Amino acid sequence: MKALFGTDGIRGEAGRFPLDAPTVSVIGFSLAQHLAETVSKPVIIIGRDTRESGEWIERSFIDGASRAGAECHSAGVITTPGVALLTRRLQANAGVVISASHNPYQDNGIKVFAPSGEKIDDSLERLIEADVAKGNTDFESREPRVSSAADLETKLRDQYLAFLKEEIGRDLSLKGLTIVVDCANGASTAFAPSLFEALGARVIAINASPDGRNINLNSGSLHIESLMDAVSKEKADLGVAFDGDADRSLFVAEDGSFVDGDATLWVLANYLRSHEQLNNDTVVATVMSNIGLEIALRAAGIKLVRTDVGDKYVLDELLRLGASLGGEQSGHIILPSVSLAGDGMITALFLLRALREAGKTLKQMTAGFERYPQTLLNVRVREKRPFDQLPSVQAEVRAVEERLSHKGRLLLRYSGTERLARVMIEGERQNEIEEYARRIAASIERELGRSESS
Repeated sequence: MKALFGTDGIRGEAGRFPLDAPTVSVIGFSLAQHLAETVSKPVIIIGRDTRESGEWIERSFIDGASRAGAECHSAGVITTPGVALLTRRLQANAGVVISASHNPYQDNGIKVFAPSGEKIDDSLERLIEADVAKGNTDFESREPRVSSAADLETKLRDQYLAFLKEEIGRDLSLKGLTIVVDCANGASTAFAPSLFEALGARVIAINASPDGRNINLNSGSLHIESLMDAVSKEKADLGVAFDGDADRSLFVAEDGSFVDGDATLWVLANYLRSHEQLNNDTVVATVMSNIGLEIALRAAGIKLVRTDVGDKYVLDELLRLGASLGGEQSGHIILPSVSLAGDGMITALFLLRALREAGKTLKQMTAGFERYPQTLLNVRVREKRPFDQLPSVQAEVRAVEERLSHKGRLLLRYSGTERLARVMIEGERQNEIEEYARRIAASIERELGRSESS
């Protein structure tokens, strides 16, 4: 059976394998059963985003987990990092989030956190996958042990909001700031506007009316244009956009310009360093972060370490190096000193604190970071042979890398889901890197297949 867990849990179309009700129950039963090998009565914190499928998937999961003896505490609609925080704070044995993050409402997913607030390890994922492969849904009938009363849900959500406001936002005054908040009609709707208002900001909330089907719809971090328009129209000081489960955030400066995860890492790296909190003068990012970030950090005496795409890999490297800041261009930022899960609202609070302390605007704070032009070509291939086994491709690669020198970057990788080779090049001049990419794509096409522009 194909692996169910990717870098961000299980994800797929709600109602279809593996997110059909019987399979979800097996997943819940399997997790609880394996947790019960080390603790007599596992406690699981569970939450969901605003998708219409969230409630029945949560019920199916709880049904399976409770039949294996687990006690489930539902926080209802809450962010992914909120569940991670509650799992750690309440010393639960696992935290489960029913969410497909930035995907459309038809999809959903299951993310599982360990007591530390990290994603569960690969070995437990493989055990759950093996149980699903057996297809056993013949559970012993047992009354579900779930605490999902409205007052408990409110208590759990309030605890997360208090953490954001009283610990992360302590002594931070946003008085005088106008902030546009794009909630993506997702889990941040009940948290972000009230959080920033409580800290003194004037908040204009958009896409904050979830109906079960409009999560991420032309809104949030994947559709930043509406936020850019709103910031300009309202003459706001800045805007912040979350995705459906609020584990990432992207920003818009006061002039309406876009501030992505790379620019956010630049601002936060300088802020942490000024407070002697940037451990080893190192920032962790992925292979997709723009070469402009690497060049800017290098000029400031800060090292950039790259990982494969996925917050899971970023966190692994952060912990291995003992580094204090990492993230992705998509806005998924991790600050291990406060949370091992990316949290869009924590990112926003750290960024706002940096702005307030410096007395500068977001546009001014991003000065020194220049995003280099980028081009991406896809090549449809017959097979995914290692690139170092393709002499003509390697010859083109060497020639391009020599021309790019230290002012550009070339990345070749295969898609994880399709028969595609991806050619990504960054450099100082758009027309040049496009020509370089076409040459390499043509070489791959001659060896393995045909190309298509992306």
